[in-house]
Amino acid sequence: MGCGWLGFPLAVSLIEKGYIVKGSTTSAEKKEVLSEARIQPYLIELSSKAIKGDIDGFLSGTDVFIVNIPPKLRGINSENFVLKILLLIENIKNHNVKKVLFISSTSVYTDDNSIVSEATQPRPQTESGKQLLEAEQKLQACPEFETTIIRFGGLIGGERHPIYFLSGKKNIKNPNAPLNLIHRDDCMAIIEKILATEKWGTVFNAVYPDHPSKKEYYSRKAAEFKLTPPNFDEATPSTGKTISSDKLIRELNYRFTTAL
Repeated sequence: MGCGWLGFPLAVSLIEKGYIVKGSTTSAEKKEVLSEARIQPYLIELSSKAIKGDIDGFLSGTDVFIVNIPPKLRGINSENFVLKILLLIENIKNHNVKKVLFISSTSVYTDDNSIVSEATQPRPQTESGKQLLEAEQKLQACPEFETTIIRFGGLIGGERHPIYFLSGKKNIKNPNAPLNLIHRDDCMAIIEKILATEKWGTVFNAVYPDHPSKKEYYSRKAAEFKLTPPNFDEATPSTGKTISSDKLIRELNYRFTTAL
């Protein structure tokens, strides 16, 4: 569910490996794009009140349901993400889906300058992080299916890189905070590894194991991309966190392939 920046190339990669993949989109125009990529297309719109579209056809016969939709809690059209997940859960149960892979975020952890593992108690500070954590808990509480959670760090890859937004910005906070980023190629490879190894009913943090400071990294990337470097707030103490991917590396025998 969600064939966007991550979901579309993931679906294509899975098809190349022999999987049969259904994909959802909220855009009627994109259905043809999905079909051309051999993704079985479904026009589905999920709100906090209802699911519009052929959710029955989408979930019927599904072995693994990958939920890859952002909370979208900003702006005037924001909705309750937890209510959306509760609607999905009822449909998951109705269609006897047994495996769920939920794409979450390291925003469920607080910035307290600590090293964070999956054993760390999540204490989200943002509304998005709070609703993601509650969504995780709702899915994990269902005995009818097994849920694995992947908490990705900041996503980069393709045309998506924070330096394009940060270039030339002034007084960026937390210059000495460690970064927790991951490339889309690794996101896809990790998901495929979980499917291949049947790692269900668990939680994985997923970020590249190097953690340069925000100032060091974005200054370097600005020079690399020939952009105006950002300016940082050096007067205020930095706060952040260092996300450990040790469990993922150990249990999946995974090696990150794409450097920052």
